[in-house]
Amino acid sequence: MDVSIQFKKGVLEICVLVLIHRKDQYGYELAQAVSRHIEVAEGALYPLLRRLVNEGYCTTYLQESSEGPPRKYYKLTDSGVIYMQSMVKEWQAFVSNVTNLIEEGNLYD
Repeated sequence: MDVSIQFKKGVLEICVLVLIHRKDQYGYELAQAVSRHIEVAEGALYPLLRRLVNEGYCTTYLQESSEGPPRKYYKLTDSGVIYMQSMVKEWQAFVSNVTNLIEEGNLYD
C-alpha cells in the first residue's frame, strides 16, 4: 500500500479550504492549484467539494467565462473560515508532534 496516498487523502481537505480562503475558485482551478504541491486525482476533489457545500462550509455561484460555459466557483462561508482555521491549528500541532517524535527517534544513528 502506498502510504503517500493516505497522506494525500488526509491533507486534501485542508489544502482545498486554504486555497478557497485565498480566493474563490472553480473546480479545475482548485485541482491545478493543489497539484502544484501534491499529486491528486481530479476525481477525488469533486466529492470533497460537494461535502463541503453540504456541510455549509462553502457556497457556490456561477460566473460567466470567456472560455466556454459559466464556471461554478466555491467560496468559504463564515463557518467555513472558522473550520479552516481550526483545521490549520490542528494540522500545525500534528506536524510539530510527529516531527518531534521522528527527531527524538535517532533514526540515523
